[in-house]
Amino acid sequence: MFFALVVGLVTGILSGFGVGGGSLLMLYLTMFAGVQQFAAGGINLLYFIVCAPAALYSHIKNKLVDKQAVLWCTLAGLPVSAAAALLAARIDVSLLRRGFGLLLLYIGVRELRAGKGKKPVPKTA
Repeated sequence: MFFALVVGLVTGILSGFGVGGGSLLMLYLTMFAGVQQFAAGGINLLYFIVCAPAALYSHIKNKLVDKQAVLWCTLAGLPVSAAAALLAARIDVSLLRRGFGLLLLYIGVRELRAGKGKKPVPKTA
């Protein structure tokens, strides 16, 4: 129980910085806590709802949010995410785990290959 609290605290801090604490939470839940992939996804979504506002506030304050991109991503993301949720409920859990693992591997390799020391340039609204 204490370890789960520490994991939640650490991943919450990382999520606030925009580092991807939710992905780490998913790994913890599925690999160490024995939670099924589909249930872990639901827990991660609830976790995101709590963590996202602080990160969003910080990003808006620092002018790092492109409002035009938010509009288009929201318009595309809402129907696609609903369809994906329905599809995920019908897919074998082992296939979801493999796909999620490949996605994390791709993201990790991409981050490792990204230039070090480059700071993002704030966009003006």
